[in-house]
Amino acid sequence: MAYKSDIEIAREARKQPIQAIGDKLGIPTEHLLPYGHDKAKISQQFINSVQERPDGKLILVTAINPTPAGEGKTTTTVGLGDGLNKIGKKAMICIREASLGPNFGMKGGAAGGGYAQVVPMEEMNLHFTGDFHAITSAHSLLSAMIDNHIYWGNEAQIDQRRVTWRRVVDMNDRSLRQITSSLGGVSNGFPREDGFDITVASEVMAILCLAKDLKDLEKRLGDMIVAYRRDKSPVFCRDIKAEGAMTVLLKDAMQPNLVQTLENNPAFVHGGPFANIAHGCNSVIATTTALKLADYVVTEAGFGADLGAEKFMDIKCRKAGLRPDAVVIVATVRAMKMNGGVAKADLGTENVQAVKDGYPNLGRHIENMKKFGVPAVVGINHFVTDTEAEVQAVKDYCASLGVDAIVNTHWADGGNGITETAKKVVELCEGGSANYAPLYSDELSLAEKIETVCREIYRADNVIMDGKIRGQLKEWEAQGYGNLPVCMAKTQYSFSTDPAQRGAPTGFDIPVREVRLSAGAGFVVVVCGEIMTMPGLPRVPAAESIRLNADGLIEGLF
Repeated sequence: MAYKSDIEIAREARKQPIQAIGDKLGIPTEHLLPYGHDKAKISQQFINSVQERPDGKLILVTAINPTPAGEGKTTTTVGLGDGLNKIGKKAMICIREASLGPNFGMKGGAAGGGYAQVVPMEEMNLHFTGDFHAITSAHSLLSAMIDNHIYWGNEAQIDQRRVTWRRVVDMNDRSLRQITSSLGGVSNGFPREDGFDITVASEVMAILCLAKDLKDLEKRLGDMIVAYRRDKSPVFCRDIKAEGAMTVLLKDAMQPNLVQTLENNPAFVHGGPFANIAHGCNSVIATTTALKLADYVVTEAGFGADLGAEKFMDIKCRKAGLRPDAVVIVATVRAMKMNGGVAKADLGTENVQAVKDGYPNLGRHIENMKKFGVPAVVGINHFVTDTEAEVQAVKDYCASLGVDAIVNTHWADGGNGITETAKKVVELCEGGSANYAPLYSDELSLAEKIETVCREIYRADNVIMDGKIRGQLKEWEAQGYGNLPVCMAKTQYSFSTDPAQRGAPTGFDIPVREVRLSAGAGFVVVVCGEIMTMPGLPRVPAAESIRLNADGLIEGLF
């Protein structure tokens, strides 16, 4: 049986005018700033006007570790929002924007899938409302002003060997990871080593997603450390006098984007830090505004719960004062079998034992979520090749851990295919059992925070940090940054730093290669193993299949 592609389904959507979607949330037309007919930004004036309202219930959708078999976390997020509306609840979703790098690399798109999608699909996966371009431009402005400051006399006494501010571009381009800039003679400045990260790894992205308003945004931008002097004292963005102009470039990007699901339910799509190299959550301003407008807000955190959910709990919720009410952990029979050692080509054959061999990965994520004090339900994202015996095996295992596992068919059936999970989520939210607490306290040392995450979430035996890294952490503590949370940067495919170690590995160490202080965002990035902050394109990029057809329509976005 041939199934329609995501883009074919999205193209058939019967979208409502964005003013009608805003009306469902009580947003007056004058506070919608339209980008065409089907997307709009929300005015800051309206956001300010709803701050005294009570908050709705916050539901996090996370997942087991991703595999090539697919898990469907965003699809479940969208489907659950539709499902809650199907059972009569006023619900909306909050997800991240898509980066061009992975869209043209491996993923080909990121707006849900099947009949659980956010539309307009093509625009969301390409330029959308220009937020990522604004972030790239603001970041690039600061890069230019740093080198310009050095060129015109270096009043801030920047040590050119200690410029920590790298450049960014919203594309996977491994050739830019390490470069030499300012070649070509005196008129081009002073040559130095430099490099690029992908835009979603920029501290500017993290700041935009954590800032409460424009004033907070400008202060955080000014607090960013861009370089060090010879005496190793920090040079801040405010020393370069760049934060004001950067805020101007980000003025519109700070406003959440309103779009709709295929079932015409409201969705905020805003911000997009990666979860393996940044904190992996949509913006605080979108989530907190949604909680004032809906009774139930469904959001997601990137990749598996060991990365996205941990950072959601330990960074976003801690910084924004959020208290999640329930967690949905997405799993598939196919991914369970891959974690159990089955090759991708053999996933279509029934193999209950392989499902059982894959239990430990799901079990560890369930245990981890319990550590944050938030009740969970497992959502089994259904594939047509799943057998009743395989599904029952997952249900039985979850029941043994005291957690319900519910089959969802939202990919094929939209909101109607996930109403049972929606009812369970409402039960968890209304049950009053949520007792959220972050994994570690602010008072722990930075090294202890790193060790706590590695021990409690990843189950590592040891954390390998050489004297230079430990000394750097102590320096930052002496400068007043010891109370910051840590943002772990590691592979998404494993609890360890080895992407080939699926399941629930034990007996491994976590090597910390580098630490970076994101003083404006308010966390310390901890780079573990071989993780790259500038990805590369795969051997066969998705871009090779993306094109315009004879009718001028986009093809190739998944």
